[in-house]
Formats: sequence, C-alpha cells, structure tokens
Amino acid sequence: MLVEYLPIAILLVLATGLAVLVVVLGHAFGPKRPTQRKSTPYESGMVPIGPGQRRVPVHFYMIAMLFILFDIEVIFLLPFAVVFRKLGWFGIIEIFIFIVILLVGYVYAWKKGALEWE
Repeated sequence: MLVEYLPIAILLVLATGLAVLVVVLGHAFGPKRPTQRKSTPYESGMVPIGPGQRRVPVHFYMIAMLFILFDIEVIFLLPFAVVFRKLGWFGIIEIFIFIVILLVGYVYAWKKGALEWE
C-alpha cells in the first residue's frame, strides 16, 4: 500500500536534497566581501526613513482574510462544475445551499464595513 507513494517520497527527498545542496554550495563558494554600503537597507532606490517595523491597521488583515476565504470557496465550485450533469437535482440543491451560505457571509462582511477601504 505504501509502495504506491514511493515515487512521491523519492521526488520529495531529491528536491529537498537539491535545494539544500544549492544553498550550501552558494554559501560556501559565494563571494564574501561585506562593506558598509552593502549592509545598509535599500528599497526602491530610496533611503529608508523611520523604523523598519510599523504598526499596520487590522483592516489590511481583514481584507486579506476575506480575499482568501472567498477565493478558496470559489475553488470548491470547480469539482461541482466537472460532475454537474451526474449529480442531478441533488447536486443543484446542494450547490444552491453552498452559494446561499457564501452570500450570507458576504452580506455580513459588507454590512459590518469590512469591505470599505478608507
């Protein structure tokens, strides 16, 4: 039974081993000439101002979580679309219930103002 998973295990071991080997070789043989200029933070050609870590409003996290939530729920519609004709009325009723639950969550988030960008 586990013999069927042997090719996947071999692939994972080889990929992990190759990744570790490349990182170790790069670290061992790569150039090591640190200077003060190379050690300074750099972003978009501008010298950074202020601390490196700033407080981010919770609203950004809410938008990200809602995006992930609705994105994953849309992915659940793909298997339904593949076997749509085989399911008949039972499948149609089930997917209708699923979409209604999604709409209830969407309307709740909308009414709470989670989708407002200020």
